[in-house]
Amino acid sequence: MAKRFSTVKPQNYLPIKSWQLTSTQQVIILFCFNRLEGVSASENLLWAIVETQQQTRAITLFPQIFQSALKLCYSYVQHLQSYVLAGPVGVAETWASHSKVSDIGSLVMKLKELAEQLGLSQTTVSRALNGYPEVNSATRERVSQAALKFGYSANANARRLAIGRIGAIGILMPNDRSERFGPHTSEFFSGLAERLSQDEMDLLMSPVINNDEISAYRRLISSKRVDAIIVTGPTLMDERVAMLTEAKFPFVLHGRTNIEAPHAWLDIDNAGAFRQAASHLLDLGHRHIAMIDGLKGHTFSEHRELGYREALLERGVPIDPRFIVHERFSDETGFREAQRLLSYAPHPTAILAGSMMTALGVFRAIRSKGYQLGKEVSIIAHDDVFPYLNASNMVPSMTTTRSSIRSAGTRIAEMLVRILDGEPVENLHEVWPVELILRQSSGPPVIPG
Repeated sequence: MAKRFSTVKPQNYLPIKSWQLTSTQQVIILFCFNRLEGVSASENLLWAIVETQQQTRAITLFPQIFQSALKLCYSYVQHLQSYVLAGPVGVAETWASHSKVSDIGSLVMKLKELAEQLGLSQTTVSRALNGYPEVNSATRERVSQAALKFGYSANANARRLAIGRIGAIGILMPNDRSERFGPHTSEFFSGLAERLSQDEMDLLMSPVINNDEISAYRRLISSKRVDAIIVTGPTLMDERVAMLTEAKFPFVLHGRTNIEAPHAWLDIDNAGAFRQAASHLLDLGHRHIAMIDGLKGHTFSEHRELGYREALLERGVPIDPRFIVHERFSDETGFREAQRLLSYAPHPTAILAGSMMTALGVFRAIRSKGYQLGKEVSIIAHDDVFPYLNASNMVPSMTTTRSSIRSAGTRIAEMLVRILDGEPVENLHEVWPVELILRQSSGPPVIPG
């Protein structure tokens, strides 16, 4: 266990500041002396850092200093023993004649040196450490083990400077209640972070003032604080996409828009999801099917309604406009709208819910009316795969259309990295299929006795 740093200076601490050595030499000599004499290295090293006023730089690099200096110690052990005989002057002379270390950075193994040790190119080693799939798993494991063995740690700041990057991705945070930021947001951000961390990139959230997103994006671009932007919650004709494309600023759209300007995007098959869900209910014998989905105008919501309509029209089932609801996703919305729908005669015998949060409210409304879930009234919900809201654990277990929003976040981060690496945005268009998971909440309609 590491020894806790004491505010009391060690008795055998020596004022190395008076030795007229560089601060790096002072830190390393003291470290090596501690190894020779069996004194607490961590305590004395921290005192040396404080004395030489190198707190920020040395503490930041502390793990590398510790590992590299330990190896250095054994290389110079015979020379450093002169400290015992000749004192500080002898050490300084010995250091000057034998040390090849000029600064803290040189104590850490370089990428070139690691590549030479492995007999690989620097590009292969770099890509292996960053998890690129084109480097096979055996090579990635070999490189990872070697980096650990030799104490290699990439200098993120140096790498960013070399490739001309800032090291951050931007995303806007509206200050009003928004369709785009709900319980699913944390999962989406977790997916982003999972991939961005591999390249030591940060995620910068910027507030939107007075709901003016265009100005917020312009401000973010001009501030030069981010390398690229993530755009969420697109509409059918999204002016943000047009503006960012015109500005030639890298971005990825989570969803789709009808804007024809070339841009990268990732979406799920929302139309297919609701078409499949509605078709399943029709197969079970339902003819009065309602849908409660997100706000009108958002592409995902429009596509879901399209899929719902297509399924009913293909079977010749008339569409009741009262059964189509566009609202914000919430338990409250689900409860209120389901109660209204169930008050009609005839009422829906099945409801499609656009989110798990909405579905919770629909569950409550069905029970409050005294109907049996999955029998008198069925429900299918779209599941973004929340770890804290498991459809299979609900009673009855819920039939869902399923697509992981965390995985979408990871993939979007990967697409951003590929764009920054020079891949054309025309190559980066993905539509993910949505899986229908049949459980107990959907069944043939049962007429109450």
